[in-house]
Amino acid sequence: MPAHPDPLVARLRAVGCVFAEDEAALLREAAAGAELEALVARRVAGEPLEPLLGWAEFAGLRVDVAPGVFVPRVRSELLVDAALDDLPDDALVVELCCGVGAIAAAVRARRPDAEVWASDIDPDAVAVARRNLPPERVVEGDLYGALPVALRGRIDLIVANAPYVPSGEIAFMPAEAREHEHRVALDGGADGHEVQARIASGIREWLAPGGRVIIETSERQARRTASLLEEQGLATRVVRDEERDGTCVVGVLRDGGGLGARRLRRRPSTS
Repeated sequence: MPAHPDPLVARLRAVGCVFAEDEAALLREAAAGAELEALVARRVAGEPLEPLLGWAEFAGLRVDVAPGVFVPRVRSELLVDAALDDLPDDALVVELCCGVGAIAAAVRARRPDAEVWASDIDPDAVAVARRNLPPERVVEGDLYGALPVALRGRIDLIVANAPYVPSGEIAFMPAEAREHEHRVALDGGADGHEVQARIASGIREWLAPGGRVIIETSERQARRTASLLEEQGLATRVVRDEERDGTCVVGVLRDGGGLGARRLRRRPSTS
């Protein structure tokens, strides 16, 4: 194949960037001259694109990101759709394991009436989330332990992309995640369910009657994720989006009311 006439595109293609033209345009939007060359050199060396740009596109937003923190994936947009499905007016919403707070920010953008909180144990992630959300609504700490006591028993929706990669499988993840994102955002323990199990164990104490929880998982792990919530008395359903390769489990704190076999409405194809 002949070299691309744009030397920047050619450099990016040479190191395996599939969307080299798009990346070149974004890098040029972000910087010029020596600063652009420095960003390109880092990208060619294998650093993820989004932290170099300082933002990631997620659910129609540009959310701030930074080196080391978890970059939100397209598959997690499914959690936004599930969160907005039947969300009551003036809802109290909490994103646990929030990372940069992308899910919370997307919910807040579409439902400004909602009171949205977010928490994470990683101080670097919290610092970035406070740029994507009202900073006073982003708290640092371990799961529910970070939340104000006044929220206990009042939360309409808890949403979490808790780490669910089994510890032994992290070595097989793409290098951009394995080498450039903090392990605390990836490692779900021996079976991938350790953090999910801790979320489930406290769920009844924090949800309001009729409240929901949405947890991202993999298609392979979904049954176990659901069982963790069922053990706490929640009715569950698995939601799968093939287009975005996303899977989540929705649990509700009532005897199956409102839960059925229906799937979320799919977005119209833009292709």
